[in-house]
Amino acid sequence: MSKGKIVLAYSGGLDTSIILKWFIEEGYEVIAYIADVGQEEDFESAKEKAEKIGASKVYIEDLREEFVRDYIYPAFKSQAVYEGRYLLGTAIARPIIAKRQIEIAEKEGAEYVGHGATGKGNDQVRFELSYYALKPDVTVLAPWKMDSFLNRFKGRSDMLNYADQHGIPVTATRKKPYSEDDNLLHISHEAGILEDPGAVCEEDVYSRTSTMKDWPDEPELIELSFKDGIPVKVVNKSNGTEKTGALDIFMYLNELGTRHGIGRLDMVENRFVGIKSRGVYETPGGAILHNAHRDLEGLTMDRETMRLRDMLSTEVARLIYNGFWFSPEFEALMAFMDKAQEMIDGTVTVQLFKGCAYPVARTSPVALYDPQQSSMDEEGGYDQKDAEGFIKINAVRLRNHALITKKAKADNKKAA
Repeated sequence: MSKGKIVLAYSGGLDTSIILKWFIEEGYEVIAYIADVGQEEDFESAKEKAEKIGASKVYIEDLREEFVRDYIYPAFKSQAVYEGRYLLGTAIARPIIAKRQIEIAEKEGAEYVGHGATGKGNDQVRFELSYYALKPDVTVLAPWKMDSFLNRFKGRSDMLNYADQHGIPVTATRKKPYSEDDNLLHISHEAGILEDPGAVCEEDVYSRTSTMKDWPDEPELIELSFKDGIPVKVVNKSNGTEKTGALDIFMYLNELGTRHGIGRLDMVENRFVGIKSRGVYETPGGAILHNAHRDLEGLTMDRETMRLRDMLSTEVARLIYNGFWFSPEFEALMAFMDKAQEMIDGTVTVQLFKGCAYPVARTSPVALYDPQQSSMDEEGGYDQKDAEGFIKINAVRLRNHALITKKAKADNKKAA
């Protein structure tokens, strides 16, 4: 007798293929759900694989347009960067995957949802917080936190043996047992030799960006146009290619970034669960977008708004990284970000060359930059003599602090 119906977030990789088979052995009816968020995947082969393993039904959901429009772009217009470096490629994808999974579970009348994230990582938190926020009464089955699963599988070697025994094809090998997460925004690489932070990441690990020897010897210029902080058009000044529409723009940025080797990152970060981990990331299109958007803000965003935004961006990044996309505090922060981006309109010219995306020019119909005010040769409506009072007012506290410090030192010297 079946223990019930479960919708499993299925990637077709090692972990979820083993988990799919294991759930069936445990007596569950498994519906495999494959989220297409832009990963390089043969979805039909993955579907056939899931069916061969024993899934009662397989959903393949194309979420790419929604992913770019409703998740990538809002995060990037918030300048959300985790620990000053990570562009959150995996973390941003988890909420949309979880959202559709819950929708399928409700449609199918499934009692359970499941995932293949380990009990040591961030994804377990991201998935499950999203599940509970979207469907408070849901029951989550996470094998990496279930004794019966852990007793059988101590690690990836046991899983590879299990795959061999059951004829389950996987791409991981004992020589290269990397764990990878691939989507439109990035690809991440973990595990294997990368668990040693002192080991140099071999070139064969990288798959989204071209190698240094293949980087073009000529720079490429693009113009990226924004409306309210969201990209609306990209034009390649080198060959005339033009793209509009959220998905088409981002896919083209990825193509350009890949060619020029842009967006590589190798870092040790702090996981939400308290463990440090090493991740190797490739975010070609995202790196271009991030640099261009930040550059345009310098031209169009009010100084104090930017200061406040910069303070809140780190919190947005923390919430995304830790899995709180569907939280009330995240919703409130994004309302501020929407307001702050209302006039981030204009075009940034970016030079792509040898691993770098370098903004070289920018224009905007609502620029706060005034050439006359900034000029060293013109007054431009700015009376330089006004700066004297401005400086003296700002110096009041500094002078008072210096005087009281000097007095205190003198008093201490007398007392001694």
